[in-house]
Amino acid sequence: MLKIVNFTKKYNKNFTAVDNLNLEINDGDIYAFVGHNGAGKTTTIKAIAGIINFDEGDIFINNKSIKHDALKAKMDLAYIPDNPDLYEHLKGIDYIDFIASMYNVDVNRKKELIEKYADMFEIKENLGDEISSYSHGMRQKIALIAALVHEPKVLILDEPFVGLDPVCTHHLKEEMHRLAQNGCTIFFSTHVLDVAEKLCNKIAIIKKGKLIYQGLMEEVTKNKSLEESFMEIENEQTI
Repeated sequence: MLKIVNFTKKYNKNFTAVDNLNLEINDGDIYAFVGHNGAGKTTTIKAIAGIINFDEGDIFINNKSIKHDALKAKMDLAYIPDNPDLYEHLKGIDYIDFIASMYNVDVNRKKELIEKYADMFEIKENLGDEISSYSHGMRQKIALIAALVHEPKVLILDEPFVGLDPVCTHHLKEEMHRLAQNGCTIFFSTHVLDVAEKLCNKIAIIKKGKLIYQGLMEEVTKNKSLEESFMEIENEQTI
């Protein structure tokens, strides 16, 4: 479970990036987080991952505070950024091994999962290459494998499909469904509303740092597309 309570992040006295955000993402949810550029999505996600500090409120990963008990909270968490910043001097397999060791993944289980995901994301033949030689899409695949190899209970993704080819995008969607069915909590930002509509059971819409809608995907779409509903909600908030 992921719980965001009264979360506020200010970058200076005159700019509040996220203002008093409250969300609860339960086990088994695939929860979309959408909004315009600069709405506060990445700021929120980085705060969840423990990358940036914040001014007010708290964020809980399975009831462990990311602010006050970060190490224990992060043991249940995997975070995949939109632009993975990996150790370029390492080989792909070495980076995955390093992450797995930090989470104390069993050696046999690690081998099994690396083989599974390397085949899934079609990068098995390149695991021995240095990350510095990888394209953006290949780096994204390595980041995905490193995140999934420790079988996180909470998965946070920021624009996860950027750079992935159609086949790997399809496999990632299927894997997200499988993980959710097994109780994983999934929270991800995307600009691709069609993907969010088909993949997610719940959605939150943020605008200028404020939550303007949250609920079941079927309730926000009803007889419309998510794009149409999104535009209506956005326009209502502008009036």
